[in-house]
Amino acid sequence: MAFGTDMKYWVGVTDKTWFSFLARIQPDEVNFWHPGGRPPFTQLDPGSPFLFKLKRPHNHVAGGGHFVKFTTLPLSMVWDTFEEKNGAATREDFERVIRPLMPDPSAKDPDVGCTVLTAPFFWPEFEWIAVPDWPRSSVRGGYYDSASEKGAQLWAQVSARTNAEFVAADASLSSTARYGEPRLVKPRLGQGGFRVVVTDAYKRRCAITGETTLPVLEAAHIVPYAADGLHQVSNGILLRSDFHKLFDMGLVTVTPGLRVRVSSKIKESWFNGKAYYRLDGQSLASLPDAAAERPDPAFLRWHNEERFDG
Repeated sequence: MAFGTDMKYWVGVTDKTWFSFLARIQPDEVNFWHPGGRPPFTQLDPGSPFLFKLKRPHNHVAGGGHFVKFTTLPLSMVWDTFEEKNGAATREDFERVIRPLMPDPSAKDPDVGCTVLTAPFFWPEFEWIAVPDWPRSSVRGGYYDSASEKGAQLWAQVSARTNAEFVAADASLSSTARYGEPRLVKPRLGQGGFRVVVTDAYKRRCAITGETTLPVLEAAHIVPYAADGLHQVSNGILLRSDFHKLFDMGLVTVTPGLRVRVSSKIKESWFNGKAYYRLDGQSLASLPDAAAERPDPAFLRWHNEERFDG
């Protein structure tokens, strides 16, 4: 197979227990977590291949996924966001594994590094790829480059097993460069990845109030997922939990001009709502810097016309 494009990808080291658990449940996304706050990689673009290499004595590449984003979150929020996709059946099991690896295992709610991967794949053991020259000093992972002989050889074996191209996890995250020959696969963000990407796009501030208390901030879909809305950042908006509920109920909306509207039904039904009405007509307090990550006017128009009860 020819590799005309120079592609960097990451091979991360992981535990077989984590891998085996996720291979059983076959999730649409995974959290390849780190007990510290910094990733070992710094040059991965969204959509880049991210492979799983099992720790010794297995020493094989056994699967992988598509890189979406690295972020840090409090442990409690990591579990709420990804649950079993962290590679454990319960929060207690998750903490039992991760806490001994923390700088301070007794910390109440320590920060966890989260590498969000979408469309993961887990090969049966007979398809694992041996990496006998893996340096013993590399305990977290390493870069490979498809332009190098070693990187091209490994990628050829990966491509033969996946029979797929690695492209961006979402069209709004990066371009869909072609790597390999076989059929096109265009994986979408999962719910956890959606929450992470929206949270960071809004710089961890509520779009309406500017609130920065992370535990009460939630990624809301503008067009609900149940109504065929997509897990993509332009269909998301970060809201304080009470505004999220009101937004979903159609008692609050955001116009295509990015102004807040509050329904009269709040006062009519509950004889209150002063805290909400003072924001009526105001411009949003926080927006993503990138234009492609801001709310799509078509999605906002749908919410105004189909959901908002003014």
